[in-house]
Amino acid sequence: MVGVEAIAPEPPLKRRKVRDDTTTTTTHSTPVRHHHDTPEETDEKHTLRVSIREKTLESPSMTPSPSRSRDGSRPRRRAADADADADDYSSDRSRRHSTSPTSSTRSRRRRPRSSRSSSRSRSSSRSRSRSPRSQSDSRSPSPGSQLRNDTLAARETDLSPPSPSPPKPHYVPRMVLTGHTNGISQVRISPDGRWIASSSADGTVRIWDAATGQHAETLVGHMAGVSAVAWAPDSATLASGSDDKAIRLWDRVTGRPARAGKPLLGHHSYVYCLAFSPKGNILASGSYDEAVFLWDVRAGRLMRSLPAHSDPVSGIDFCRDGTLVVSCSTDGLTRIWDTSTGQCLRTLVHEDNPPVTSVCFAPNGRYVLAFSMDSCLRLWDYVSGTVKKTYQGHQNSGFSIGGCFGTVPTDTSPDAPSETGRAFIAAPSEDGAVVLWDVKTKEVVQRIDGAHDGICFWVDVHGDTMVSAGKDGRIKVYKHRDPNNTPPKVNGVASAAKDVDMGDSGNADGDGNGSISPLKDKDVKKED
Repeated sequence: MVGVEAIAPEPPLKRRKVRDDTTTTTTHSTPVRHHHDTPEETDEKHTLRVSIREKTLESPSMTPSPSRSRDGSRPRRRAADADADADDYSSDRSRRHSTSPTSSTRSRRRRPRSSRSSSRSRSSSRSRSRSPRSQSDSRSPSPGSQLRNDTLAARETDLSPPSPSPPKPHYVPRMVLTGHTNGISQVRISPDGRWIASSSADGTVRIWDAATGQHAETLVGHMAGVSAVAWAPDSATLASGSDDKAIRLWDRVTGRPARAGKPLLGHHSYVYCLAFSPKGNILASGSYDEAVFLWDVRAGRLMRSLPAHSDPVSGIDFCRDGTLVVSCSTDGLTRIWDTSTGQCLRTLVHEDNPPVTSVCFAPNGRYVLAFSMDSCLRLWDYVSGTVKKTYQGHQNSGFSIGGCFGTVPTDTSPDAPSETGRAFIAAPSEDGAVVLWDVKTKEVVQRIDGAHDGICFWVDVHGDTMVSAGKDGRIKVYKHRDPNNTPPKVNGVASAAKDVDMGDSGNADGDGNGSISPLKDKDVKKED
């Protein structure tokens, strides 16, 4: 089991040591439209200001020269003629401008025009914008008007509200749940966020109320330590995998085994990892027998057996639509499987080939996150087979640990989608800490030191709730709080924090079968 001494003749230790990203918007100088433009042309005028400003800042070539403005907008088929005789073109165009009735009719004047001229001007606006003749009649912006345009645009920018930066995660300890008599291998929050399930080397699975910390059920039935636990999407069914090679399904409402107590049997060694499909009809399991099994949950039968790895399967997960399964192993390989066919679609392996202890899909289903025993977390693009990001800052060299993705909640209302907010990665550390990274920048945005005495094995996140578990047999429950709106403290400890000790009774109602006391100072660790 997870770094925990086993009672003979139980199997050997499972948490074992390692063996020996511009498009340069070339804003062509477009002549400024005058004040009698149509409403549609007003938007173009505003866009022109921005274009001129950017061009002025980037290049000194934005001089108000009419000839340059004409050269930039002439059709390509006349570009050679313009280069060959630029001076003749300029004088000839000036002469035509003064004599041609067509040019004087189309030219834009500041004095009021008749409705007929205005109609003609509007109907041919598009042809004028492409015609070199109209380009010669348009007035180039003067430096003074350009400066006024820049000033007005700058004022508009200053008046616009600045976009708020997403908040960083700030999780603070709220409760400590005790009751397991041995190390805790995994802890999981139910999909609805109401329940916490933990598996332990003491051979039991415990269910807790996530809001109050009250102990709900103790599930007893395995004959050896329990290594893995997984929630079904409906939060009503729980699966557990044990060193007794069996997988058991539990009804959370009744606290009794599902399927009339019949376990799922078929693995030849310890069951080490579990995952439900998004629909809840398939359960994937990984074992020390190096195989991945896909089970039909309703029928209780084995659908497919995948000879996945050459070492124990240490992690498994489904993508968001359930069409893909990812598995990892201490052989250093991470593999992507087709759920329907069982075909291996991709094998991911790093050049250093460190053992991989846990793996999970990103919420968008585009990447997979692998936890490696070289103290690195690697974000893989499984389509291209390349590592996109590597996260460092925790310790992991000898034990199997696991974490997950999370988002900083920006809207705490019940109807708010859980995907909104700043994305981060949460992982445990062998020094007892919990470390959180920003997904994009790889920056460590929070580190909770001393979360556990000894090794922290698992971290799970659901909205504003985070839980961690470790070798000390305790479960820490954290809540995200805005650092600018922290609750008052009593004797240096947050007043909402409490220590829930269930003992062996399974109750915490203050009647002697359990106790609720303030969180101890040593349990509160400030963010670095």
